[in-house]
Amino acid sequence: MSQHVITSTELTNLTPHHSGKVRDLYDLGDEFLIISTDRLSAFDVVLPNGIPDKGRVLTGLSTFWFDYTKSVVDNHVISTDVENYPESLQPDAKLLNGRSMLVRKADRVDVECVVRGYLAGSGWSSYQKSGEICGQKLPSGLRESDKLPELLFTPTTKAEQGEHDEPITIDEMKDQVGAELTDTLIDISFALFRTASKHAENSGIILCDTKFEFGQCDGELILIDEVFTPDSSRFWPADLYEPGKPQQSFDKQFVRDYLSEIGWNKEPPAPNLPENVITKTSEKYREAYRLIVGEELLNI
Repeated sequence: MSQHVITSTELTNLTPHHSGKVRDLYDLGDEFLIISTDRLSAFDVVLPNGIPDKGRVLTGLSTFWFDYTKSVVDNHVISTDVENYPESLQPDAKLLNGRSMLVRKADRVDVECVVRGYLAGSGWSSYQKSGEICGQKLPSGLRESDKLPELLFTPTTKAEQGEHDEPITIDEMKDQVGAELTDTLIDISFALFRTASKHAENSGIILCDTKFEFGQCDGELILIDEVFTPDSSRFWPADLYEPGKPQQSFDKQFVRDYLSEIGWNKEPPAPNLPENVITKTSEKYREAYRLIVGEELLNI
């Protein structure tokens, strides 16, 4: 495992247009350069420690999935090969290699499209309180981590940095972006989920839930941001699946568990993470990559 951690980026000829919780965005005029750092956020707060190889896993998995799902819907990727990037970026090739994407600009649809196949996370919390998720009634008697009778589309607002995404109903989404676009996004989101679920299942992984972002580019609806990564999805090892309780997952669950154990109040500043939590989390990200892509993440 490579131990070099990138938590901030500074390019020779450019300054960031925007820095999110994990990714740095550079404006190239007609295109964006997206760099996935090794930053980690939990409970919407960026932690002081980076996770080795996390940004490379996110980029590698998104690259795989964008290509795998392009028959379902087109996406924003132009290239992930640094040799194809503009000349102005070549001095930073070493930094960009394996953790960056050159993408088309798009007008973002300001709703996160969440699809749930299993009852977990905030969906489980909502179900326990009301028997519903985002206004959609579910059968009684479901257990935590149960497979849902059918896929659920549970959109959220797309919050600005530092704010929390808030769940909304499908009717509220229709009011916000229009009924026709909402129906189209639901259909595409379900098709993406089903396509990825089959591959994940064949890789020994259950896709519990995920979120998508979409944009409009030249009059076409395209998939943007990241897709089916451990940051945007819950992946469970199929051989350990046991409904009725929380599941082990290929993501930052070690971090969430540690932060809960120490009683952190989920407000900045976040505490430092111990080395064993960092190492275990990095291993989980790399394992997800290995299972889904079918090969090890190369050390560079």
